[in-house]
Amino acid sequence: MNRRVITGLALFAMLVLGGCPGPNQAQSPEGTVVLYTSADDQLAKLLADAFTEQTGIRVQILGDTEATKTTGLVARILAEREDPQGDVWWSSEPMGTILLGDSGALKQTGMQGAAAEYWPAELVDEDWRWIGFAERARVIAYSTDRVVHPPATMRALIEPEWKGRIGMARPQFGTTRGHMALLHARWGGVAFERWIRGLKANGVRLYDGNASVVRAIAMGEIDIGLTDTDDVFAGQANGWAVDLVYESHDPPGTTSNLPSAGPTTIPNTVGIIANSPHPLEAVRLSEFLVSPQSERIIAMSASKNCPVNPELGEEFSGLIDPLREVIRFSYPDASKSVGDAMDICERTLQGP
Repeated sequence: MNRRVITGLALFAMLVLGGCPGPNQAQSPEGTVVLYTSADDQLAKLLADAFTEQTGIRVQILGDTEATKTTGLVARILAEREDPQGDVWWSSEPMGTILLGDSGALKQTGMQGAAAEYWPAELVDEDWRWIGFAERARVIAYSTDRVVHPPATMRALIEPEWKGRIGMARPQFGTTRGHMALLHARWGGVAFERWIRGLKANGVRLYDGNASVVRAIAMGEIDIGLTDTDDVFAGQANGWAVDLVYESHDPPGTTSNLPSAGPTTIPNTVGIIANSPHPLEAVRLSEFLVSPQSERIIAMSASKNCPVNPELGEEFSGLIDPLREVIRFSYPDASKSVGDAMDICERTLQGP
């Protein structure tokens, strides 16, 4: 366990959440389940309403802000370990979930019977404290008005052509945090720092969330940016002149210390909070979230996340096809790089 990460999150909880919650704060009645989630508000409500309609169990949703995606709620769950107030944790990324599982804040989900036979091994905690589902990809978004040939690899972003034209979300939060950790684990610390310094030299702008990156492209502040597929889809739904490029695979024989292995995928993750107030309802909600019904709703929503359930493969082939050849990396292994990746990002991107 990375004590530095836990200590930092605990401090975050004290500063942002106003200290640890008192006993029995946010108590909820029977027939209710409390969902802590970093998913977008509209999507969380969509799934909660579908679950309530199916089961009669009411869902109380506690979300997070765009600027502190995931990190704020992870800190809260850690702060509440002695007196849990939530039942289910649904995260829009895996790194905070892995930290919660390793810290003992999550318990075995009880879902292994339903998913063990066909779920990708990389999307399941070895102790079944969490399961990954409904993936999206990290992509390079670009302006269709101003960019003819967008870059197709991470290393291309540090080429002089893109100086003063690139942006990304602040790396301390959300899916950008996980993406940085995955790149650090894939390339090693020296090569990762070289890449971050290249972004700094290219004048990369930092924004409060992935949606803000896409908006900045549409508004002409930048021409390209790192973001998630769902944020580009949302921008297109708004009528913005934006599109995306999935990171390409390097052809055989390519030599680079910043290799490209194709798109990086970021799954949603679900886990049950240890000693939660409503354990039976928590199991039912967590099972629902990884069900084909739930993944179908998510895939059909504005977010268009890619389903994991194989029975949905033909129905959503348009979403799945760009990711069929994806090479998933070990998220637990990559989570060990979070601290080092964040150190590099903070001292480089925030420096002079």
